Amino acid sequence: MKRALLVGLVSVAALAGCHSFKKENVQPPTPLDKDFKPTAQVTRLWTSSIGKGAGESGLRLRPAFADGVLYVASTDGKLAALDATSGKTLWSKSSSTKGWFGWGDKKRKDAFYAGGPGVSGDLLAIGTLDGHVYGVNAKDGSPRWEATVSSEVLSAPAVVGNLVVVRTGDGRLYGLDSTSGERRWAYDQGNVPLLSLRGNGPLLVANGVIFLGSDNGKLVALRLDNGEKLWEQSLASGEGRTEIDRLNDADGAIVLDGSTLYGAAYHGNLVAVDGPSGRPLWSRPFSTFTSVDVSGNALYGVNDDSQVWAFDKNGGADMWKNDKFKYRWLSAPAVQGNYVVVGDLEGYVHWMQTSDGAVAARERLSKKPIRAQPLVVGDTVYVEDVKGRIGAYRLGTH
Repeated sequence: MKRALLVGLVSVAALAGCHSFKKENVQPPTPLDKDFKPTAQVTRLWTSSIGKGAGESGLRLRPAFADGVLYVASTDGKLAALDATSGKTLWSKSSSTKGWFGWGDKKRKDAFYAGGPGVSGDLLAIGTLDGHVYGVNAKDGSPRWEATVSSEVLSAPAVVGNLVVVRTGDGRLYGLDSTSGERRWAYDQGNVPLLSLRGNGPLLVANGVIFLGSDNGKLVALRLDNGEKLWEQSLASGEGRTEIDRLNDADGAIVLDGSTLYGAAYHGNLVAVDGPSGRPLWSRPFSTFTSVDVSGNALYGVNDDSQVWAFDKNGGADMWKNDKFKYRWLSAPAVQGNYVVVGDLEGYVHWMQTSDGAVAARERLSKKPIRAQPLVVGDTVYVEDVKGRIGAYRLGTH
């Protein structure tokens, strides 16, 4: 049975549009401070766009970076490489065969790219909403191979050595040969919940192990070479009176800092786990449907009401909370130097000081929601909205 997929649950109306706030159980976004005075200087380096972006898919499409190049994709079949410094298009491909003369890539006819690209060396891998995975030459976008998997691919493939690891929406993972796309192994999580958040968290691969948050609120570790499960730990209990109350999807990224893993789940907990053994180190209640980030001695997260929190990474104690963006349905946070950066449902990008959560700067990329976690590379952050608008920002102090 095909499971139902939700987009942000009660936030779905807010994510779909900014004019639905009279609906029951949907809170209006906190207004932004009109008298705001920035304490940090932001420079927009460039903007570009990629097709229609995530469109109405509910996905959190995010660029991938490698060797000075950004790789971007859209659900309407656009795939491109951009110079990360200037935003100049290095190459662009379209799978669409629609139009006056049916131009496009016949082998990837109307491929609805999803989950975002994964890249390593000269190989770029990307999945689709109809259960295909494509291996592409990262230098020019030319096709290399095609593989078929069991369901839609809602997160970026992980390209590691001679394997491309792909996660599908029905709870399976596949290890594909990076040269041919041939299947080397498959892992099945078993029964996945009928009700789940839309999308899957990205895979984390380190030290020969794959780490992921599952649709039923588990942190799972698998062997990279054969997909064998090493251990799992609970991020949420799945308790409640209704199906929505019991929903406990771990839809964000798992973060590794040293040998410690950090993860969180909707209706669940923020958990620190020893990576090699899977032994839990500490846990505290924290409900989120986005990823967390770590820097220095702190963990940063956005809860399901879009309050931004900082926690002591050694024990989970509160450090600060910022509620100025409550109900603005923020993206996952990313740390850029001494600042935490998030995007919101009206296309604004916000920077907060890591020391106390004070808002330091604000820019507007567009008027469309920013759902994907900003991508920080060095002193630059890349932000993408749901319509494929991409902006690059550099931040300094006054």
